[in-house]
Amino acid sequence: MATEIRALLDEGAAKLARVSDQPRREAEVLLGAALGRNRAWLLANPDERVLDCEATDRYEALLTRRSHGEPVAYLLGEKEFWSLTLRVGPGVLVPRPETELVVERALAHLPAERELEVLDLASGSGAIALAIASERPRCRVVATDLAAAAVEATRENALRLELGNRVTVLQGTWFEPVAGRSFDLIASNPPYIAANDARVEPGVRRFEPAEALFSGPTGLEALQVIAAGAPLHLRPGGWLVVEHGDTQGAAVRALFTAAGFDDVRTFRDLSGLERCTEGRLRD
Repeated sequence: MATEIRALLDEGAAKLARVSDQPRREAEVLLGAALGRNRAWLLANPDERVLDCEATDRYEALLTRRSHGEPVAYLLGEKEFWSLTLRVGPGVLVPRPETELVVERALAHLPAERELEVLDLASGSGAIALAIASERPRCRVVATDLAAAAVEATRENALRLELGNRVTVLQGTWFEPVAGRSFDLIASNPPYIAANDARVEPGVRRFEPAEALFSGPTGLEALQVIAAGAPLHLRPGGWLVVEHGDTQGAAVRALFTAAGFDDVRTFRDLSGLERCTEGRLRD
């Protein structure tokens, strides 16, 4: 039986209300994917009757998976970040909007006219590395990650976005793949959540890779490794820019200062929370 788009969206929003803070928007995205239409078309045609039973079945299946906490990005197989469409899937951290702050701060230290070298640690889908490469064609970017799924995702996204000639992807632990090399800037969105942090949504904990989320008992373990190791892989005056938890700003600033960084500053995300810290290696 044919059902109006408005009714399908009402049903979807009700089903997703428990797991999403934007249930109506997510229902629109999922129905659009099932119908092969964009959100603008759905919003412009709320009274359109859907006659395609296979499409409504696909929509119901997507709603069910999302209601169990599976990320929308995994359902669609992609996620928008910095105007780039990135392929993502199980085993790869879903890029978050707040990570764009790391890109903004990195670009502030990468003059467009200079040929500079950048390292992205824990690249995941390649979000930071590929955003920087897209904005700074003269830069050479190296992206590293320990997880095979993340390395594969970064490589696939680099090729699909035609950035493969400027982004090198390496697998290994932290600085291990770039032993003996130095860079003008190091950026990272490392795991920084404490293992017992009760604020983590059940769906995130269940579906996204634990090694990309949780750093250890305090959440600072990976950030400590990065701050301590970065001076050995930065050129004099080079910059380190990292994302961290919203209560970790003071601790990260202390790590940077102890490691020999000057001009240490923390920046707030769009929610007003401390989210990104940077520092310049002493000359």
